[in-house]
Amino acid sequence: MLKELSIRHFAIIEHVRLTFENGFHVLTGETGAGKSILIDALSLVVGGRASADYVRHGEKKAEIEALFEISADHPVCGVLEEMGLEPEEDLLLIRREISASGKSACRINGSPVTLSMLKKVGRSLLDIHGQHEHQSLLRTEEHLEWLDAFGDPSLKELRRQYEALYHEYRALEKELKRLTSDERETARRIDLLSYQLEEIAAANLAEGEDQELEQERNRLVNAEKLVKATGDAFEALYGEGRGADSLQSALVHLEEIRRFDESVGPVAELVQSAAYQVEEAIRLLGRYRDELEFEPDRLNQVEERLDLIHRLKRKYGDTIEAVLAYGKSVAEELEELKNRDENREEVKRKLEAVQEKLESAAKRLTTARKKAAERLERRMEEELSDLNMANTTFRVSFQPAEQGFTPTGCDRVEFQIAPNPGEPLRPLAKIASGGELSRLMLALKTIFIDVDPIGTVVFDEIDTGVSGRAAQSIAEKMAALARKNQVLCVTHLPQVACMADFHYLIVKEVSGQRTRTRVERLDAEGRATELARMLGGVEVTTTTRRHAEEMLRLAERIKQAT
Repeated sequence: MLKELSIRHFAIIEHVRLTFENGFHVLTGETGAGKSILIDALSLVVGGRASADYVRHGEKKAEIEALFEISADHPVCGVLEEMGLEPEEDLLLIRREISASGKSACRINGSPVTLSMLKKVGRSLLDIHGQHEHQSLLRTEEHLEWLDAFGDPSLKELRRQYEALYHEYRALEKELKRLTSDERETARRIDLLSYQLEEIAAANLAEGEDQELEQERNRLVNAEKLVKATGDAFEALYGEGRGADSLQSALVHLEEIRRFDESVGPVAELVQSAAYQVEEAIRLLGRYRDELEFEPDRLNQVEERLDLIHRLKRKYGDTIEAVLAYGKSVAEELEELKNRDENREEVKRKLEAVQEKLESAAKRLTTARKKAAERLERRMEEELSDLNMANTTFRVSFQPAEQGFTPTGCDRVEFQIAPNPGEPLRPLAKIASGGELSRLMLALKTIFIDVDPIGTVVFDEIDTGVSGRAAQSIAEKMAALARKNQVLCVTHLPQVACMADFHYLIVKEVSGQRTRTRVERLDAEGRATELARMLGGVEVTTTTRRHAEEMLRLAERIKQAT
């Protein structure tokens, strides 16, 4: 949802800051006041093309900031994650600057982004209708998603089944391609793997062997130092009048004392324990001393073994465990390559079986989509009839996808209309009228109110050329849409304006030979005054004001009743 919009030095706007809420917002004002300038600013926020003409005369740059509130499961979160960005406390701030030279800069939450990145993000935030830019309705590639969203649960289940089969089919295709690669390349691969496997197997490695060898090498390299240090330690513990002898002598004296004073008993026990431990240390140290030898031949063997292990680790992994794991994977690949003909035939059989299932799933999916398309066509024509487009024919065109199987099926779907009887059906992108497009989108949004992920919809002059009951229908549909979406609408019709939850008046003022646009959020009295102006022109009379107040009361009753 759009929370705030700040515009500075943009066209005839000096500085405007607007806040928005959930619900239906209308923007009104006299012709030329700058209503559409606000829509232009919003379109730049979501990736519209910038121009130096947008910069207010005499200023260095124009600045636009839009703050959006998004939920944790909003579709834009996935888009941001792909770009390495993330919202801050469920808020998303987009900033766009246009310099007087025409250069443009885009930022999302303070991080610079490219225009293409901004467009991708913008598509998940705003749907703007009234210009041909940023309209999801004109993106033919999205028509299939619209149709599938309209379908019942059985259609969605058929698509899920198709997608699972498609992923399996593509994986088997990739595997078959790998197994049918160039024979000479395969032979070279077998030779290489055989050499690597033989080299690893010949080394007869054991996990942890390198650490043990490192320790042994340290002992062998420092054998002379170890012999001397061990002898000195042994002498200190076992020499006459030292170590164990001293403890035994102390113990004799303590036992003599103990005969007369039992309080030294704990001391005697400690000395006795120390004597036992020193005797055990002497025994172990003696064994260690007896085993110490200076063995040049063994040292050479250890050095050679460690060198072999280090060479294998440089080639196949950082540790012996990694080298052994690599050897295991090599053995598995080698076995597969040697049996590639048998494996290839097996994959071919699997691929043919999956392809048959995939073709069947694609046909069932197409059939379900065509049934959904018939229902969508009827619903759309009913909605369009309410929107003063009663003679419009709406059709969902089906063509086979050029590339055969695609991740979404074998269908290329396009929405087409014939606005007038006798005219041929044409793609929506070729329709000249922005008003027709806006009403088409309003009809679609009304139908898809529960499944459309884009929560903010902007309509610019959707009611052009409309009056009477059709204008009332447009107003009621937008009000209904605003119960689950945030709706912004530039309008000149009082029937639409009176149904809004929030009303903004755009006024153009001249001060000091400079023109600027001011935006004011109207209270109840201001709304009645503006509606009276819209009803009666420049002059607000008692009659038009009374009529305006009655329209507001009636609109409130209609909103409460629906």
